[in-house]
Amino acid sequence: MKILATDLDRTLLPNGSWPVDEYAIELFNEWTAKQGVLVVYVTGRNLDLTEKAIDEFGVRFPDILCGDVGTTIRHYENNAWSKDLGWVEHVHHMSPGWNNSAIRSALEGVEGLREQESEHQNEFKQSYYVDHQNHETIMRKVESLVGGSFDEVLVYSFDSSNGNGLLDVLPASATKQTSLEYVAKVYDAGKDVVFCGDSGNDVFPLTAGFLGVMVRNADEQLVKQVMTAKLNNDALKIYHAKGNFKGLNGYYVSGVLEGAYHYGVLDDSVELTTFPIK
Repeated sequence: MKILATDLDRTLLPNGSWPVDEYAIELFNEWTAKQGVLVVYVTGRNLDLTEKAIDEFGVRFPDILCGDVGTTIRHYENNAWSKDLGWVEHVHHMSPGWNNSAIRSALEGVEGLREQESEHQNEFKQSYYVDHQNHETIMRKVESLVGGSFDEVLVYSFDSSNGNGLLDVLPASATKQTSLEYVAKVYDAGKDVVFCGDSGNDVFPLTAGFLGVMVRNADEQLVKQVMTAKLNNDALKIYHAKGNFKGLNGYYVSGVLEGAYHYGVLDDSVELTTFPIK
């Protein structure tokens, strides 16, 4: 089973400030469908926001959605979603100390930390907006208050589109990385899975041993973190899209296609009609 997993915002979706290749999304839709690739979206978006992105940008429905920063897994078959209840049981079993209400109480009143709206929270996800200019101090404070007490992991990222710092407090067993590992195990794919990302909350799956792809517009913070991990572990497979691939520029979905082709998940064995790629 060939698995192509990708983050959405500013990775697959062209919702940043970089130039967009015309028809690149249509090419992604056609190429993955014709080659029988299992497409997995691994995103911070919840189900509602994912469906809005599919409608707005015209990307195909995934076969599997690891949503809410990996805390939920849904399958899409016969035009309907089904929740993976096995994943819920797995997280409860692997992170017995998780308690999001206790975490919420512990972090209440931390200066520079603001709880995100209710639709961005769930039983395995406690999320905040962070004053990015002071995020190092704030994160040290958060670590002192909850660190190691709730089987949790702290995932910080920066939204370059609006300048927001973002903090997700998650069970250590329910992240982008672990949700993709769960999917890979279910489909007996091992680490032979391509994962594409662009920002800080993609660092774990990019450095977990999958076939990693950073799109050309990846955040400098992410590039630095991933390259440091690569220096410490030369076995990591990391590809940074650079453009000049079949006439594409390497930004967003074009970088996803470039990386998937680099690893052989997509190849030239099918005829494509979307547009005449080189």
